[in-house]
This record gives sequence, structure tokens and C-alpha cells, in this order.
Amino acid sequence: MYNLNYVEPVFRPPSEWKSLILQVTNGCSWNKCTFCDMYTQSQKKFRPKSQIDLEQELQTVAQSTMPVKRVFLADGDAMTLSFRRLKAILEAIHKYLPGVQRVSSYCLPRNLNNKTVEELRELQELGLRLMYVGCESGDDKVLELVEKGETYQSSLAALNKIRAAGMKSSVMILNGLGGSKYLEQHAINSAKLMNDGQPDYLSTLVVSFPLGDQRFQENFKGDFQPLQQTELFREMKIMLETLELEKTIFRSDHASNYLVLKGTLGKDKQKLLNTVKAAINKPGTIPLRNEWERGL
Repeated sequence: MYNLNYVEPVFRPPSEWKSLILQVTNGCSWNKCTFCDMYTQSQKKFRPKSQIDLEQELQTVAQSTMPVKRVFLADGDAMTLSFRRLKAILEAIHKYLPGVQRVSSYCLPRNLNNKTVEELRELQELGLRLMYVGCESGDDKVLELVEKGETYQSSLAALNKIRAAGMKSSVMILNGLGGSKYLEQHAINSAKLMNDGQPDYLSTLVVSFPLGDQRFQENFKGDFQPLQQTELFREMKIMLETLELEKTIFRSDHASNYLVLKGTLGKDKQKLLNTVKAAINKPGTIPLRNEWERGL
């Protein structure tokens, strides 16, 4: 669409498919999570893009006749940039693309530690309205085993700070991340984290290893047993039973999911639970994705 200088591969949330992808950094500032191979290629070593290069790209987009209403700040974690850099980027977006209504970004919880609520509120006023927070789990043991570098409390602190700044949060939980051994505590503590954080959006996808699971298995010392289909449903059932959300849009419809679930929690909690229970207890009565239909 636009002749921009991307370092491939570039990833974005599914809901940002209509957005301009502005690659303000390359790679991920943490890049140690054992379940993630998104930024492991040599060309994806983390580095910020210069403000001059970004403004040149924005000028290129501005010269196009296609209107831009949304911008997603790639790659893995633009929020590792300083408040000063982020403010300059948002001001440039506003300067060259005044029709933009919303800017969004992935967000590692730790990278909000050095940003105050007041600074985040200023970024929000400049258009940064939505943070995609990969919590992955609310269980500290599971987070330790997958080298997430976060805890229940660090994730909650970030969600609270995002809300205090007037931004919205979209949280991802990884179904099956703890394997069979940690199934229950992963489900329960992930739900408790969501109850405390009350995100605006919550979605789940099934953990998978398209490039192999050797790196992931090492920390589990061979103790990780992937969840089979029925176990994935049981984990989802436990999480839904534990969730006490007030007004969170819930989606479990990523291509990796066997069972598609959509609703608003808590309004649709019982309906979603009934669907999951039917998938467990009455196989064949609920439509599921075939294995060949699943993927990243």
C-alpha cells in the first residue's frame, strides 16, 4: 500500500488489519519469552527507528490519497521508548496525518515503570488510546517458567496505570501455557488478574510452537505436557467460572482456537460457559475448527 521501509516480518494484532503499521522500533526489547519466536531472526535485533526516518515515512503516507484513521506502532513493544520519543512520534502523526483517530501499541508491563500516569495521560491526549498487553498468564510460576519477566503484580500495576491515564487495554491470555501440570492454577490466577485489572478487551489464543518447542521445554525440564483439545476446553471452563468482569469484550476466536467464543463479560458469562460445557460433555454438538484450519 505504502512504500515504507519495513524490516520483515512485521506483526500486528488481528483487529489492526485496517491500520497503518508504523514500525517505530524493530524487534522486541525483551525477546526472552520461550513461547515466542516472532522476533528471533537475526534481522529483528531490537533497535529504535530514528525520528527523521519516521517523519519521512509519514510524509510518504500523507502524499497518498488513501485516508488513515488508525495507526499501530510496531514492532513488539514501542512503549519501551521514552516518553519524550513517544510524544515526538505522536506529534508527528498528528502533523502529517491529522485525520488519525486512534493510535495503538503493544505494551510490556515493565515498560510503564518509568512513565507516570500524567505522562501517559498526555500521550493519550495526543492520540495513544489503546494498549495491547500480553499478560499471557496471571500465575507467577508459569510466568517464571516461560521467562516472561513479569509477575501478577507487575501486570496489574500496568493495567491500573493504563486505566488511570484514560487509555483502554486489550489483554491476551495464552490457553495451555502451563501444560497439564499447571492447568488449574494458570486458569484461576489468570482470571483473578483479569478480575483485579478489569481490561476493556480480553482475548485468548492457544499456545503453539510452529518452529518447535525445544527452547520452551528446557525451562520445564521435560515436564511440559501440551493440553489436548478437551483439556484446553476444561482450562477455558475454569477460567470463565473464575472470571468476574463488569464490562469486558471477550474474544476467543483466533485461528489457533478450536472453539470460537465471543461475548461480553460478565453479561454473557453463562452463555459462554454453556458452550464450553457442551463442547466437553457433548462432543459433536458444538462446531469446532478442524486441525488444518488452525494456525497463527
